[in-house]
Amino acid sequence: AGMAARVSVLPCPRCLFDEPVRVRVAGLQPQQAVTLRASLLDESGELFQAHALYRAGSSGELDLSSSPALGGSYLGVEPMGLFWALQSKTPYKRLAKRNVLTPFHVDLEVYEGHGKMSHLLGKCTNERWFLGEGVKRISVREGRLKATLFLPPGPGPFPGLIDLYGSGGGLIEYRASLLASRGFVTLALAYMSFEDLPAVPEILELSYFEEAVKFLRKQQQVKDTGIGVLGLSKGGDLALSMATFLPGIKAAVSISGSSFNSFVPLKGDGFTIPVHPYDLGRMKISDESGLVDFSDVVDDHTDPATWNCRIPVERSLAKFLFLSGLDDMNWKSDLYCRDAVQRLRQHGREVEFYSYSGAGHLLEPPYLPLCKVSVHRVLGMLVHWGGQWREHAKAQEDAWLRIQAFFWQHL
Repeated sequence: AGMAARVSVLPCPRCLFDEPVRVRVAGLQPQQAVTLRASLLDESGELFQAHALYRAGSSGELDLSSSPALGGSYLGVEPMGLFWALQSKTPYKRLAKRNVLTPFHVDLEVYEGHGKMSHLLGKCTNERWFLGEGVKRISVREGRLKATLFLPPGPGPFPGLIDLYGSGGGLIEYRASLLASRGFVTLALAYMSFEDLPAVPEILELSYFEEAVKFLRKQQQVKDTGIGVLGLSKGGDLALSMATFLPGIKAAVSISGSSFNSFVPLKGDGFTIPVHPYDLGRMKISDESGLVDFSDVVDDHTDPATWNCRIPVERSLAKFLFLSGLDDMNWKSDLYCRDAVQRLRQHGREVEFYSYSGAGHLLEPPYLPLCKVSVHRVLGMLVHWGGQWREHAKAQEDAWLRIQAFFWQHL
């Protein structure tokens, strides 16, 4: 009421989190200078904001899909810039969704001028959901499993996926819920630092992951042609191990992962893959911020002395997709991916590999803003993940489409 400008989010103010939207402003003066601001309050009450300076066109309209930002959190034409540039007021916070049953609300405001934001001209709210219409969320505590199952609406059958996050542990649901919203039956699986699962297990058992595969395969909505698995970081090498040692895995995606078994020994049926050697004495801690750089901690993976820790992916009949950021500051995921890709290709296996310049370690679903630095949940240290804002945002959009296309093709 009484607002000078109308802000709209098209095609609809309510959408899935991974959907791009068009932000438009109407009712401004021709060539009027304005500041747009996006605000999001996460579930712990942390405020994330981004702003950009714009100038209206001759008809007093502004369309972020064609109007360039002249300053602020980003520059140039960036239709989704206000979303991927969101940054927390408190440093080192990572935006993540804990409860996927509620949306994130992004408030979009237009202020007069390019100075302080004191005169509000108009505003609206974009509701961004992680659970599509009709997708069911089912908590799974069967046998040893600690997981959450997401079922798309309808009888299916749908391709089945297992979704693994990294060494921070916990039961992370937001990527799995988005994949289910895109037509996959998805099982988000916890394997450390959750309920009675230890923060740093002495050993991980392949049989636990096999239980997850069997559970997923017996769901009636799941296609019986085989299962897909995707993992980030430590979850990436677990995805490779599952595709190598477990029957029924047809396709695996490793995001910022490694080609060897990392951090925790993996016990299979009659064998154990030891941990790739590392030395925490090689971590570099910057004095002022206490920021930890782990990139040199892991021993040289080309040294044959470490090869008993390699995952023998070349034995697998699964299809593989590797994704990595060239600005990953956590570990040298690009080199580790190349190692696996090379071994697979030498054995005539089909493999896709994309590395993104300017992308960091935490390649997430699109429009989750870059987290350059945050506290590692298990280590309790400030870890540098790497990434440049714009490049990382573009990489996340591209990777998300590739992951879905890959699973549709092979499952």
